[in-house]
Amino acid sequence: MREILGRRRRLRYRRKKGPVQLEAALTFAVEWQWPVLPGAGLKSAGGDRSEGRGRSRGERGCACPDPECVVPGAHPFDPGLLAATTDERMIRWWWTNRPTAPIMLATGGPARAGGSGDGRAPCAVSLPAVAASRALSVLDRMDMRLGPVVATPTRWSLLVAPYTLEQLGELLFVKDCVPSSLRFHGSGGYLVLPPSETGTGQVRWERAPLPGSSAPWLPDVEAVVDALVEASASSAPGSGLYPPESGEGSRLTY
Repeated sequence: MREILGRRRRLRYRRKKGPVQLEAALTFAVEWQWPVLPGAGLKSAGGDRSEGRGRSRGERGCACPDPECVVPGAHPFDPGLLAATTDERMIRWWWTNRPTAPIMLATGGPARAGGSGDGRAPCAVSLPAVAASRALSVLDRMDMRLGPVVATPTRWSLLVAPYTLEQLGELLFVKDCVPSSLRFHGSGGYLVLPPSETGTGQVRWERAPLPGSSAPWLPDVEAVVDALVEASASSAPGSGLYPPESGEGSRLTY
């Protein structure tokens, strides 16, 4: 019966019209204790924020003051990253005023409501979308257990358990080679979460968290990096991890 009710909740969620960011932000912040905040968002040619006022897809740019913003909409601006919180009242206020604002996760940050809390938010390892799609197929064949995976049109991010910069440094130091395309989102970083929309397109779950009220399970960063390095090093040309025409040294860099 619990599973049936869960399915009904998800169906109601899909039938809703209009922005759904508030419900998602409340799930992340209140149920999972992940500190979030609204991203800069998008604007139309007239300068309005991306609050659904009849803009066309070709008109959208970042609402921040930088006309050359390289990640339009997908970064904190006002408020800044340090404002990320798990406080329900703050979350409701933010997304009531900006209902379509992207949801930004403060990676590795403390799960603080009003500035306190002992838990920490997920970190992430990301790589280009094409390489990530191939890498996930290889990791599945290796029976690697993964947590949630966030996908944008340009990059996919594998969520991992919180780690410190010292832990990451020690992990990378002992590696003979680490794919140059990997990026690490740890303490002081951020990541855009579904169902946000940015200048590059829609943000979605490639591997969605399992339904339930508890926070999703997350693998250790060492396990994910080890598996990615192994997949990169052991894959022969034509394996699908990188384009057949790529050179021997281009694994996971495409």
